[in-house]
Amino acid sequence: MRGMAGRACTAGLVIGVLVTGLTGCTGDPGGDGEAEACTNGGYAWSGVQRTQKLTAMSDPIMFEKRTASYSAKLKPVDEKVYRPSVTGAPRGIGAAAVITALGRHLKAEEPLAGPSEKEVPEEDHYFEMATGDLKGAYYSWGYIRLVTADFTYTCGNAEPVKGQVQTWEGTGSGFMPCSEDLPEGVGARAAARALCPADSRAAKAAD
Repeated sequence: MRGMAGRACTAGLVIGVLVTGLTGCTGDPGGDGEAEACTNGGYAWSGVQRTQKLTAMSDPIMFEKRTASYSAKLKPVDEKVYRPSVTGAPRGIGAAAVITALGRHLKAEEPLAGPSEKEVPEEDHYFEMATGDLKGAYYSWGYIRLVTADFTYTCGNAEPVKGQVQTWEGTGSGFMPCSEDLPEGVGARAAARALCPADSRAAKAAD
């Protein structure tokens, strides 16, 4: 989804955590009544949600005898394709810049997924365990760490522009024994519920 144009410069008040920058508009309204881009403002972020979504699972895994290594094929749980989007991007500021500003606000260790990226289901995705002393029931899963946030952008005397960002912080996979407690994350819980024996510790915790 593409951003919407900003409005003419008028006074406005924003309540929230404000990431400030140099303020000012690059010009005044022209003869046609349209405002010039105002590109050095600040963002107030709200409604930030960080969620984990299950994207793939292995078949149930059972080691009858001790095993030192294993490779689990992860099958997509659906056909959903994830794409970052920004609605309401201020005039003169692209979606990539808005996502970058959100990453700074979140103090993200890695850049958030940009407008040109996408995450598609992979049929040949594997999780490999090269070392260990494996025995019993295990489960493996893949996940994506989604981020959604609302923003209000102000620049000089420009009227505030509101919008929303949808992107992700990264993807990953996990491999755990059914005999242990669940790790954090919705993906692990859903995978344990589906793949572990009903009387196992992980399956009981997932209910």
